[in-house]
Amino acid sequence: MPPLIHDFLFYFFIPLNILIFVGLLYISLVRGRNESYGLDTETPALVILPCRGIDHGMERNIRSLKDQKHGNFRLLAVVDSDDDPAVRLLNEAGIEHIKSKPGNGSGKVNAIVSAIEEDNGSHKVTVIVDSDTVVSDRWLSSLIAPLNDRSVGISTTFPFFEPVGGLWSKVKMVWGYVGLGMMQSNLTRFGWGGSLAFRSEMLTGQDLDFFRSYVSDDIAITKICHKYGMKIAYVPEAAPFVPSPDGFSTFMEWANRQTALSIYATRKVLSYGLLFYGATLFEFLSSVVLTVIYWPFYPVLILFLPSVINAARSSSRSGKYWKSGFLIQFMIPFVYFYNLIKGGRMRSIVWRGREYRLDRTDDP
Repeated sequence: MPPLIHDFLFYFFIPLNILIFVGLLYISLVRGRNESYGLDTETPALVILPCRGIDHGMERNIRSLKDQKHGNFRLLAVVDSDDDPAVRLLNEAGIEHIKSKPGNGSGKVNAIVSAIEEDNGSHKVTVIVDSDTVVSDRWLSSLIAPLNDRSVGISTTFPFFEPVGGLWSKVKMVWGYVGLGMMQSNLTRFGWGGSLAFRSEMLTGQDLDFFRSYVSDDIAITKICHKYGMKIAYVPEAAPFVPSPDGFSTFMEWANRQTALSIYATRKVLSYGLLFYGATLFEFLSSVVLTVIYWPFYPVLILFLPSVINAARSSSRSGKYWKSGFLIQFMIPFVYFYNLIKGGRMRSIVWRGREYRLDRTDDP
């Protein structure tokens, strides 16, 4: 090996890798502690179910919402029109529904505002749930329990994306662990609109006016929560399943949109994400190069340790898909790094057939 290359590797490249290795290993091993909130089976809750079209397995989804072991809740679905295909399933399940009123926000935001105004403050807690989720019968009681703490404004969870397709549905499952990791830290936690509970008093007056013209319901509610200095509680016990039959194109569209919305909420997602995943890719590829150069100097193999730890954690989360969870985790940094670049450049998103511009960054 030429002396110049040797000196570069020995005095710069390897020390830099060791530094990145220590940082990534710390992040891989250290996770926030989840609090235990128990169950609240009595607090009156309005559960809003925005519907547009028919999601995969929707009959099972809405049945799981109706069959909650909670003492006092109203499940209210909202559709765009009486001709929506979801209306038939709602009628068959005996679920109350209303038509959404037009507004300046996204279709989902308009639906939520319509339900809130129709309910007229009759319930202390408001819950938003997506029509593509399957929940346990204790989902509602688990989700709203943290709101008994007056310092908590939002209670949320994060789903397991259940693969019901080929490779890319499994990639979506592992990709979802990125969001799960963000939920485990108070610094990166956010309100996930697929399963989110909040104090009904939070969306009144000027705050409701702010919310009604926003693109993303969960970003707007998260901003309002931060405005009042309240905490966001994460409840893993309330995590739903989201059946995901994704192929490559549907997965990439979804992943780019989700990333764009995260960046839209705060540009820190872009800067921190590029830093973390850029370092992850650099460390992984450098590990490959150093292993080839210094083989059979086995200590360089330790540089793979953060990636292996993350893959093992991914495998343990994946249940019967544990092999896919382990192997796919190694490609996720490459996929998510691309999503960050693509999402950071997006100025609009297409959501359920409608295009929305991402040009509003004000706070309530």
